[in-house]
Amino acid sequence: MSGPPVNITTTTRAGNMADAVASEGYGQPRPRPTIRNVAERAGVSKSLVSLVLRGSPHVSEHRRQAVLQAARELGYRPNAVARSLVEGRTHLVGALVADLHNPFYAEFLDGLQESLHGEGLRLLIGNSQWEPTLEDEAVEAFLELRVDGLVLLGIAPVSATLIEATSYTPTVVVGERHTELEGVDIVVDDDELGARLAVDHLVELGHRRIAHIEGARSSAARFRCEGYLVAMRRHALAPYIMVEHGDFTEESGRSAAHALLSRDPRPTAIFAVNDMAALGVLTAASELGLRVPEDLSVVGYDNSHLSGVHHISLTTVDQPRRAMGRSAAALLSDRIGDPGKVSRMRQVTPKLVVRRSAGPAPA
Repeated sequence: MSGPPVNITTTTRAGNMADAVASEGYGQPRPRPTIRNVAERAGVSKSLVSLVLRGSPHVSEHRRQAVLQAARELGYRPNAVARSLVEGRTHLVGALVADLHNPFYAEFLDGLQESLHGEGLRLLIGNSQWEPTLEDEAVEAFLELRVDGLVLLGIAPVSATLIEATSYTPTVVVGERHTELEGVDIVVDDDELGARLAVDHLVELGHRRIAHIEGARSSAARFRCEGYLVAMRRHALAPYIMVEHGDFTEESGRSAAHALLSRDPRPTAIFAVNDMAALGVLTAASELGLRVPEDLSVVGYDNSHLSGVHHISLTTVDQPRRAMGRSAAALLSDRIGDPGKVSRMRQVTPKLVVRRSAGPAPA
């Protein structure tokens, strides 16, 4: 007995469809449109198309619109590699970030990208995760793409690869001030002042046993720790100084807080090196049955968006990160235009943002 007619019909239709697809050329990659195709469709010369795509002012509006319309209809995209060979620029900027999991860095990149876009520059992002090997690999990739400039965010140019890159690529370093490389610009926060603001606020609330969780591998962390020490001594609280080693992560903050809160007497307030570490302190307090701020006050640093979440409400020191991003973009654009400029440093002023995580010292 033969099979069901429907199977025969299905096979025949499939075969007919395949023939139709083959005859129409469907499924075959069509040739990529070229500048010649755009010129032919717009009825102009290739050189005029080139002028339009470069944004030349020496083209009438009527012809400009005709070229742009033809390019849209054909789906034409300029060949960035060819253009970079002609212009000697790629209009790309590589941003190497120490840790993209840190909201501060992501929010800084918003301001950076916004400003770079206004300068006709596009942003490429690499995440080093605090690993020197990944830093070097990311920078090598940026250099292979012939980026016009580099932004190092939370990363000091100390490796041979980074030092070499900064010698011939306009570079701005953000958050790290200890670099004496020629032609490298710096954008930093006044970290020592920010730490003093945090300690002063806690002292005003009556706290004496104020501890600090410090960061690692960063001049920003060192200056915040120094600000903490200076403020504690200025308030005659040197005997109560407590510093626990950590880094910029939530888990590190949690671990350091457990170590601090196991002391006897324990601190009544903890100033963390950043908001992520402060979130770890809040977790540790909850695990130990401590109320915030009744039993323990917590202050962070950065004023990232997480600190303002209602149920977190973290008192913190604000770094104007979007303004820092705009400043870095301005410095970089300026240096791309004139690489021989003397190195410059832009320092922003932090401010304290008071929320609910810090309160009067317990009696």
